[in-house]
Amino acid sequence: MSAVMNEINPVQAGAAAGGEILLKVEALNAFYGRAHILFDVGLEVRRGEVVALMGRNGAGKSTTMKAVMGLMDRAQGSVSFLGNDISRAKPYQISRMGMGFVPEDRRVFADLTVLENLEVGRQPPRPDAVEWTPQKLFDLFPNLGEMPLRPGGQMSGGEQQMLTVSRTLMGNPYLVLLDEPSEGVAPVIVEQMANMIMTLKREGMSILLSEQNLHFAELVSDRAYVLENGHIRYQGTMAQLAADEDVRRAYLSV
Repeated sequence: MSAVMNEINPVQAGAAAGGEILLKVEALNAFYGRAHILFDVGLEVRRGEVVALMGRNGAGKSTTMKAVMGLMDRAQGSVSFLGNDISRAKPYQISRMGMGFVPEDRRVFADLTVLENLEVGRQPPRPDAVEWTPQKLFDLFPNLGEMPLRPGGQMSGGEQQMLTVSRTLMGNPYLVLLDEPSEGVAPVIVEQMANMIMTLKREGMSILLSEQNLHFAELVSDRAYVLENGHIRYQGTMAQLAADEDVRRAYLSV
């Protein structure tokens, strides 16, 4: 394991990516009650890149995203976004700054239509950010364009996943935290999610992606961090991770 730990070089990995740092996390610790879940987690996401946060179930991926988004009752450490310290900011304040969060459990408004769900997420345009409209999102997800008046509760799991992503994009974010987008949806939806991420990247958006599926992450990601039991165990380019059998076996194999 010591050889794997020696792979970590935050300065080198970050410098190789280039571009402005949008999100920087340092010494992040998080707790559920008395249980210590995250241990000095550090990561960064730069403008226009897709970064995968990988690990087995229970590794701490979703907890990391919730802590970054201000959703944890107990968290310590430094989180900066667009150069601003958001360590003690409320989730709505972080959202208004231009960070979007797509939770794993979707949370669509079941009684609202597709269009009404999208309106819930609407925020004003932002400088240097993509401006999203319902029609632009329907171009991105044609399935939604075919059911603008369908209530969220009458949609399939994959369609709800698309709607949750679209509702987040209506906030015109600079950065999206995307939690397990390929989990529990049909292969055709997984393919659409991959295409969506690549489209967002071409538009200049940044994405922090929580993912277990190595193939999916490899298709869309520039860099990767690997979590195990709340600790960052590896970081490097996605190509390096995909080629490193020892790391995959140690931290990603079931």
